[in-house]
Amino acid sequence: MYYLLKTEPSEYSFADLQRDQTTIWDGVTNPVAVKHLREMKKDAKLVIYHTGDERQAVGTATVESVDASDPKNPKVKIKAGKAVPKPVTLVEIKANKLFADSPLIRQGRLSVVPLTQEQFEALV
Repeated sequence: MYYLLKTEPSEYSFADLQRDQTTIWDGVTNPVAVKHLREMKKDAKLVIYHTGDERQAVGTATVESVDASDPKNPKVKIKAGKAVPKPVTLVEIKANKLFADSPLIRQGRLSVVPLTQEQFEALV
């Protein structure tokens, strides 16, 4: 399983995750994004995407554990991975036909987006 997690870098950046090494990804309120968090499994691969002025995929992470005991507020522990060699901008993502039907493009406000293996590999 592969997912993209969006974060506002001024609130919690990929550099913050690298510094902390692990964090709990919670506080997501969109019902579709919450559903994706609940579906995550240990070792799922993640892309960290900076929103706001940056709008680019910047790093990787993996799922350490999922606590879905509160179905409306699942807590997913993630572990920092590596920075991507070259950040992939939203403009580049939109130009890539692999993402034509992706919720990343179709549902721009969605903060947790499932990815295919091919999409994940294109971003990292």
